[in-house]
Amino acid sequence: MPTSPESPVDLPLCPAASEGRLLSRRGLLQWGVSTGLALAIAQRNVLANPQHPAHPGCPVIDTHTHFYDPTRPEGVPWPGKGDAILYRPVLPPEFVALTKPMGVTSTVVVEASPWYDDNAWLLRLAEQHPALTGIVGNLTPGEEGFVDKLTTLVKNPRFRGFRINHGLLAQGLGAKSFIDDLARVAEHGLVLDVNGGPELTADVARLATRLPNLTIAINHLANVKHDGQAVPKLWRDGMTACAAHPRVWVKVSALVEGVAGQKGEIPTDAAFYRPALDHVWSLFGPDRLVYGSDWPVSARFAPYETVLRLVKDYFASHGAEATKKYFAGNATRLYQPVDAT
Repeated sequence: MPTSPESPVDLPLCPAASEGRLLSRRGLLQWGVSTGLALAIAQRNVLANPQHPAHPGCPVIDTHTHFYDPTRPEGVPWPGKGDAILYRPVLPPEFVALTKPMGVTSTVVVEASPWYDDNAWLLRLAEQHPALTGIVGNLTPGEEGFVDKLTTLVKNPRFRGFRINHGLLAQGLGAKSFIDDLARVAEHGLVLDVNGGPELTADVARLATRLPNLTIAINHLANVKHDGQAVPKLWRDGMTACAAHPRVWVKVSALVEGVAGQKGEIPTDAAFYRPALDHVWSLFGPDRLVYGSDWPVSARFAPYETVLRLVKDYFASHGAEATKKYFAGNATRLYQPVDAT
């Protein structure tokens, strides 16, 4: 994992990640000790650096990260063991050491695991690491026991909502139990994150019509592909329909993951992504767009510094006030994270 130039140490990748294999228990322990020492030194010495090329000049709340630990006795359902890059412990100390020099103060974590108990695991992790100011969990509205699970999780103020995929949304729109459960989510003031492709947007607009009090966050610009040219009409029209609903927000995230073809060097000029960025800006303006990195998934394609600098350069063209809102103010309004700084 690349570190910023100001980081005092190079944080080691787990050998299982760099070599594409699994470590023995003894090897994992040895790696953990060495990594723990490196992280402790990094966190003790690293300071936010406003001169860092990716620093936007204001505090940053990253609303889309993932944390997990494959070395747990029960393992993890995601990522898979064959993933040589992501299948390793990804925990808050590494994220803090990596991103603090760039002005990142905290993060809202999105749970990718479908295991219900992993919601509690993330909440416990957040209690140990103050930088985790909000958790977007993983629940299934419409299934038996949903209300009891939701009632348990909302007792923790760091639980700020949960994410579903487009398939579940499309299926659930016609089910009374699904709509009733999401109505309860709205009553609790929680956020429904949704993830899917460009066709997702039409169903988000339908859901927003059914439940106008539900706050919805479209993840990753609805995963539109970027090729430097005009974006698809399906995506444009869907985003236009979503923007008509004041409680629908968009995460400007996963830009580098969405480069069409993914061959050769990933474009690092914000102008390449302007067709999509200009469209959501024209629709959602400065008040309903939020920053998310999708780290560590984004590290498959570009360093965190590149991910941050791309959107920094774009929003800088809209002025300092829009930049502050995108990087922190809007995240605070959307998720109301605990102790966000």
